[in-house]
Amino acid sequence: MNPEVKIAWDFHDQGETLLVDKPRDWSSFDVVKKIRSLFHIRKVGHAGTLDPGATGLLIVCTGKQTKKMSLFVDMEKEYEGSFLLGVRTPSCDSETEVSERKDASYVTQELLVATIESFLGRQDQIPPMYSATKYGGSPLYLIARQGKTVERASKEIEIKEFQIVEYEQQLLKFRIVCSKGTYIRTLIDDLGMKLGCGATLQELRRTRIGAHSVKNAFSIEELIELRDILDRRQHRAYEVSAST
Repeated sequence: MNPEVKIAWDFHDQGETLLVDKPRDWSSFDVVKKIRSLFHIRKVGHAGTLDPGATGLLIVCTGKQTKKMSLFVDMEKEYEGSFLLGVRTPSCDSETEVSERKDASYVTQELLVATIESFLGRQDQIPPMYSATKYGGSPLYLIARQGKTVERASKEIEIKEFQIVEYEQQLLKFRIVCSKGTYIRTLIDDLGMKLGCGATLQELRRTRIGAHSVKNAFSIEELIELRDILDRRQHRAYEVSAST
């Protein structure tokens, strides 16, 4: 997108709502910290965490717009990604080493589609151990990295759409529309368990939050460009003021 589409920006008082395309290997907090540093903002936060390994839409609010963050959190989410049949990992994605391998050659498209359909609708989901969900005040992933497992309370989620968009042997690409709080890693792991061969998330990208699309989001490079544009405008305004 073009960072110059908006003439006036107010990051501090009324605030702004920024759509950001989070890069891979950045935490959601890394994005917030970068925006705080670029625009010298005190009050800033994000609506809906993305795992560091995931990319895509992150909504960042500043100033008084931070009061609206809960509205974005509650909106439905759309994801695209890929998963691998026949393997399982402790984190349910490629963050950790493969812990189990099984033959998946018997999984036909018909079996896969039928099994996926069983996951549509409302259901209870248990958060994965490798997640930021708190247990006794500590994130679960810290406990998981110690090789420990604890009981977690399930939460109701809703899978509205779950489509396989491309088959490439055991690597499958998908599109999912779901409610807030859905762990796609867990959904893929549960699918693999129900198929009997295991499955592990390989890539994940959030493409939409409510009506907000990642197509309209700033990349980190565009945010830097926006900062430079605003700095030049401020410098020109200072020069004009100093000359009068």
